[in-house]
Amino acid sequence: MMRAALPAGLALALLIGAGAQAQVADLRSTTALRVCADPAAAPMSAQDGSGFENKLARLIADRLGLPLEYSWFPQGPGFVRRTLRAGLCDVVIGYAQGDELVQNTNHYYTSVYGIVARRDGPLAAVDRLTDPALHGRNLGVVAGTPPATHMARAGLARDMRGGKLNVDRRTENPVADMVGAVRDGMLDAAVLWGPLAGPLVRDDPALRFTPLLREEGAPRLFYRITMGVRPGEDDWKRQLNSLIRRNQPEIDRILREAGVPLVDDYGKALKP
Repeated sequence: MMRAALPAGLALALLIGAGAQAQVADLRSTTALRVCADPAAAPMSAQDGSGFENKLARLIADRLGLPLEYSWFPQGPGFVRRTLRAGLCDVVIGYAQGDELVQNTNHYYTSVYGIVARRDGPLAAVDRLTDPALHGRNLGVVAGTPPATHMARAGLARDMRGGKLNVDRRTENPVADMVGAVRDGMLDAAVLWGPLAGPLVRDDPALRFTPLLREEGAPRLFYRITMGVRPGEDDWKRQLNSLIRRNQPEIDRILREAGVPLVDDYGKALKP
């Protein structure tokens, strides 16, 4: 019954105009940190609590002095609408800066796409998608992601072996599959998002992840990652911004231990 009542309540909030923000703000729980998350998006989030976003959520909950609760839903179409916007939870721990579906906090890390290759292979030293060494190789990339555009522009369209972008991670894991294919020699390299690939490569002595810090032109290959809250919840956003600022060293430590490649705000160099 609660799920059926929420859309009507939100519709009413929209109708009353000036009172809408107060209505939205009332949705936030004051008795728990309620996190919207995908149950099968490792290494980011996982229902067993092993993801690095789970550890970041635990850090925030501890600093707030609140218990941690989750609303689980697969990321993809409808994720924000069915979780955050429905009032079932109050924050998405990892959200790319600039998306209009949520209100972004200040970013708490910046990461980048990169190349996964075998350490003992011919592509181990490649750090640009325009490197001639990539031509004629089997190259994995998730279809529709920014590096696919750069690769096509560099004349690598025939070499690209695409994985699906929107999948239910409970049943499919294209990034992990491509990392495994590089390890096994089925792919020569794969161009993947750092926070997904970095943790998978971190403890694998056969593989390395090389961030793409020298690419030019659009689309950009680095992204600033924020926490996402509902539009209108400005006090909550400011509270999270303060927590991010005061706990940035601990946030960085969690991300580095997970194997997430951290870069400066402009994607030009590794973060010290």
